[in-house]
Amino acid sequence: MIPLLLAATPLPVGSSVPFQEPAAVATPLSENFGQQAPVRTFDPVARAAELVGTMPRQWSGTYQPFAGGTPVSVQLDVTAVTAMGQMVDLRGQMTVGSVTLPVQGNLNASSDQLDLLLLGDVSAAGLEDGGLFLGLQGFTLAGWAAPRLTNPGGELVLNPVGSAGSAPAIRGLW
Repeated sequence: MIPLLLAATPLPVGSSVPFQEPAAVATPLSENFGQQAPVRTFDPVARAAELVGTMPRQWSGTYQPFAGGTPVSVQLDVTAVTAMGQMVDLRGQMTVGSVTLPVQGNLNASSDQLDLLLLGDVSAAGLEDGGLFLGLQGFTLAGWAAPRLTNPGGELVLNPVGSAGSAPAIRGLW
């Protein structure tokens, strides 16, 4: 009942309430206050330009549907690579089983995320129109992202041709 009584008691006009500064609390954000923030030394634009010259142009591997079935051999030939800021634009062709289709893609040099779009009739390759290959580790491990929830997609594993089947080392994010 005392809080209600204090709230009901008006303060006289012209009265002041003494200000008390809050106690300093050490937080991770306040530790660097007044100091320069650490500098990020990774340059994704320079890495994209480097990938244009160093990225393998031929990849080989398999595609395995998540719904079961036998693995299908896959060949990827990258014919054109262009750096666009931190993105790398890819053009070429992909052979899934016995079907060869044009492919267009983007590789993010900062995060190694890869998007590959198969152009043409992908149903002949056992895939569904409207889907794409999405890789979170570049070309080495990707998945078929189907356009409908009723299709679970599949796994695409590619390795550079001429590297004895070894995948490139996974680059840390930090």
